[in-house]
Amino acid sequence: MDASTTTKSGYLQPAVIGGVVTGVLSALPFVSGFNACCCLWVVSGSLVATYLLQQNRSTPLTPGDGALVGLLSGVIGVVIATVLSIPIDLVFGPIQREMMQQFVDSANSMSPEVRQFLQRFGDRGEMGVGGMVLFRVIGFIFFLMIGSVFSTLGGLLGAVIFSRGVRSMPSDNTLPS
Repeated sequence: MDASTTTKSGYLQPAVIGGVVTGVLSALPFVSGFNACCCLWVVSGSLVATYLLQQNRSTPLTPGDGALVGLLSGVIGVVIATVLSIPIDLVFGPIQREMMQQFVDSANSMSPEVRQFLQRFGDRGEMGVGGMVLFRVIGFIFFLMIGSVFSTLGGLLGAVIFSRGVRSMPSDNTLPS
């Protein structure tokens, strides 16, 4: 089997699993907030994908392998997060808006600018179907751009971490005679 066949196969399954990790955790209410910490769920999904890719190989991953599977998992994760967040927002959106309104009402020391910003953020559920579609499209594009960068970095990091303990098999040329 030649090297190009072995190094190019097997990316899809690890990328999908890593993308599901990224997408589900990024779509869940409250849990998704941890993505603000250096795209935690995006990097985590890429690390899962890189780990799974390494488990399917007897040779260490190259940084390019890690970057590619990380990027693929990030793109898949953005699509999954966008699809899942629509029904989740429909269910939990009113609850989150009510919690935001109670927070704004109870915070007496809040500046008028911050109060107005939070009230406008809470009113996004009232922007209509066109506004929600526009909000989703802009969010998808933004998350795709940022997610692609961080998922690729996560894949690179995963290649460094998970290929350390893997030893390559000696080729037929290096066996003693």
